[in-house]
Amino acid sequence: MGIYKDLVNKKEKVAVIGLGYVGLPIALALAKKVSVIGFDISSERVEMMKNNEDPSEELPASEFENSDILFTADIENLRAAKFYIVAVPTPIDHHNLPDLKPLISASTTVGKVIKKGDYVVFESTVYPGCTEEDCVPVIEQLSGLEFRKDFMVGYSPERINPGDTKHTLQNVVKVVSGCCETSLEEIAKTYELVAEAGVHRAASIKVAEAAKIIENTQRDVNIALINELSIIFNKMGINTYEVLEAAGTKWNFLKFSPGLVGGHCIGVDPYYLTYKAKEFGYHAQIINSGRAVNDGMGSHIAGRIIKEIVARNGASNGAKVLVMGATFKENVSDIRNSKVVDVIDELKSFGLQVDVIDPFASSSDLEKRYGFSLVEQESDHYNAVLVAVNHDEYVDKDEAYFKGLMDEKGFIFDVKGSLKNKVGNIKYLSL
Repeated sequence: MGIYKDLVNKKEKVAVIGLGYVGLPIALALAKKVSVIGFDISSERVEMMKNNEDPSEELPASEFENSDILFTADIENLRAAKFYIVAVPTPIDHHNLPDLKPLISASTTVGKVIKKGDYVVFESTVYPGCTEEDCVPVIEQLSGLEFRKDFMVGYSPERINPGDTKHTLQNVVKVVSGCCETSLEEIAKTYELVAEAGVHRAASIKVAEAAKIIENTQRDVNIALINELSIIFNKMGINTYEVLEAAGTKWNFLKFSPGLVGGHCIGVDPYYLTYKAKEFGYHAQIINSGRAVNDGMGSHIAGRIIKEIVARNGASNGAKVLVMGATFKENVSDIRNSKVVDVIDELKSFGLQVDVIDPFASSSDLEKRYGFSLVEQESDHYNAVLVAVNHDEYVDKDEAYFKGLMDEKGFIFDVKGSLKNKVGNIKYLSL
């Protein structure tokens, strides 16, 4: 009998290691079908989940109901599992190099508890080859077991999109891979329990890893092109969003928008691919150029705000700016790799007073990670208001609200162009 049947019959258990934005939805979905052990190194997060609370504030309490799951921070509980899913972050360091510490730590945990006949599936976004070349050796060394002979490994890239209630685990095709034909089928059938849209069986683990990394790299490069076009059009005095609206009438025009490209995926994953390309002696020109453009957008936006303040007031030193939004995207609490921070830091470096508000972000988390906190209440007489993140709450504000925030020479900078048709009597700038 294969591992899939043992899981379905609840003779064996699945363990999900890492219960963040990716791991928790997978753990809860599987727990409706099989027995699950949900493991996280944070005992505080585990206690919240035991009380039907999602620490990431993505899932309602109802998602925890009717789930056969044990939440734990005790590694000993993992020994009862037969099928391990690793879903930990894969960030970059200050030099934009892959930081594999969370992944290696999770591999170490697996290596300490794995037994003969067990399966390990990695979901963390990595460069092609990482699973077999970086993670598997750690498991082998600690367990004393041999890859492919004593335990099987697969890779199934996560496709969770924070804040997106449409493209969920259940209704997005799941890419799966295994180290052999048998493992591929067992892994595929296990994921088919929850991936209602079906699974795609990739030719190999490396193919699956590569497929994931180019998903976000492709978006990054396309957004970089539009960002560069927005810089050019601004110099020409043309509104980028009006250009995109006109160009978008052609049936095969790709609809991307300019903006700040942050978060834990699009702003990170391309660096994993360019890092690995260097090992093969290749400098990824287009990908690196796109990253340079997107990483420079915070400075570009700050520069435009400062120039406008100087043009309207004669100087910028001591000017007040309100920044609306600090998360990496709209309507989520996730502040990881938020590029709004780049704008704030640049404005402050020129002596501007910057107030930041956000209905979703945690002020203490921002202080801990980036060194600034939220103001409890926006003030008035701002020289500029930057609508940095398209939270619904901000998009729904009317012109009178914004006018009440500014002095007589104040203006709006609307990063995503969401207020373009709502503001007529205030100086309006956008990408």
